[in-house]
Amino acid sequence: MNQSSKIIIEPSWKVALTGEFESAYFQRLTDFVRAEYSSTTVFPTPKNIFRAFTECPFNKVEVVIIGQDPYHGPGQANGLCFAVPENTAIPPSLQNIFKEIRSDLNVQPLEGGDLTRWAKQGVLLLNATLTVRAHNAGSHQNKGWEQFTDAVIQKLSREDRPLVFLLWGNYARKKGSQINRAKHLVLESAHPSPLSAYNGFMGNKHFSQTNNYLKKHGQKEIDWR
Repeated sequence: MNQSSKIIIEPSWKVALTGEFESAYFQRLTDFVRAEYSSTTVFPTPKNIFRAFTECPFNKVEVVIIGQDPYHGPGQANGLCFAVPENTAIPPSLQNIFKEIRSDLNVQPLEGGDLTRWAKQGVLLLNATLTVRAHNAGSHQNKGWEQFTDAVIQKLSREDRPLVFLLWGNYARKKGSQINRAKHLVLESAHPSPLSAYNGFMGNKHFSQTNNYLKKHGQKEIDWR
């Protein structure tokens, strides 16, 4: 049985990323992640590792938001960057994202922070690293996830259909540096964290700019509520 057949991920992504799943680095990553789940507490739950892909198939992607790590506190990480499960307190960065949506679009975001509602419309909520040890930010960095998610971004960048990439903060900007900007709209700003949100995230109008771009190219606008 080859490595790809063992990976449980949405079928269109499995096809798009087959070469990654068959690679040596991904085998090492898989071995590492399995050992971590068997020996300590890791977030998100195994079924949600590839949830961003499950909720947003490859051919449905219109917008990509790049995060860094999953939340490392209990009950927070759900496989979608910046998102948390329903009935969970909204983290500060997501509170600021909602504030910007209210200011930019004059709409009131829904109460919950799950964000599946965005993913179902074509927003890929992609963390650079898909797993993390509990209470240990960055603990699964430099194990192979970044190479995998770089491949995801590169695959999307090669698509002929126009996409929007939202790069918030220096980490996301660096992660998105290889995106083909002749084909796609790339919007950059400070991170929505309270430490930096008022240095350029608040007032960036990325949500209206995204919708204007999608509308211009004959695509359906995102309901950011």
